[in-house]
Amino acid sequence: MHPHDPHRPSRGKILIVLHQERSSPGRVGQLLTQAGFHLDIRRPPLGDPLPETLHEHRGAVVFGGPMSANDPEEYIRRETEWLAVPLKEEKPFLGICLGAQMLVNHLGGRVGPREDGAVEIGWYPIHATQEGKQMMDWPDMVYQFHREGFSLPSGATLLAGGQTYPNQAFRYGRKAYGIQFHAELTRAMMHSWVVRGASRFELPGAQQGREHLNGRFLWDIRLRRWLEEFLQHIFEHGSDARVVPAAEANEAIRYGRRDDVLS
Repeated sequence: MHPHDPHRPSRGKILIVLHQERSSPGRVGQLLTQAGFHLDIRRPPLGDPLPETLHEHRGAVVFGGPMSANDPEEYIRRETEWLAVPLKEEKPFLGICLGAQMLVNHLGGRVGPREDGAVEIGWYPIHATQEGKQMMDWPDMVYQFHREGFSLPSGATLLAGGQTYPNQAFRYGRKAYGIQFHAELTRAMMHSWVVRGASRFELPGAQQGREHLNGRFLWDIRLRRWLEEFLQHIFEHGSDARVVPAAEANEAIRYGRRDDVLS
């Protein structure tokens, strides 16, 4: 996403929904802030309300957490029902891991573990579908930290799949997206997850902590680049035009082609 001009007014608010006291929007927050958006951070498990309308927001991002989208807690049910707001108002929406699973539940899909208990905790390959490839270039390896997956909701378009969990990214309608994997982690966040989540490395299919950190050196540059382009696609698609430096000309042409795909 392009750097924010400090002399230009804010491009609007993005609702950021987190699920723990110490949770951070990580690189998603950094990239949106750099692009000129203001972050409106809410933590429903701690009692923060969600807005009844997104008329004053440009879009929303719902992040992950250690809880399940199927948990009986009131805030899980309320947050899942709240997803009707961005869908009805056609506001750009991104659900990450738990956020994607909540969206699947809201749309009538299924969320749950594999029968054999296999998890994805570490770095795993994904492959873009034809629809995903038309939208943008996708990374070959992504960082995962989940024990449950989701079915593809009726009417949704699969953008990327995986081996252990076949549904990794999807679009619903024109502006709602869900992804199972994590591109938002800073290096500090990954170190924290590896330390605090070490007990999960014994689960079937999980990778040990050193593999998480080694994989970051191998694959994170491309994952970060993908995230920047993905956020631009979601939150800046069809927004105010900008002067494109010559070095970005090819990127602009590619963005134009993707716009045609979604228009």
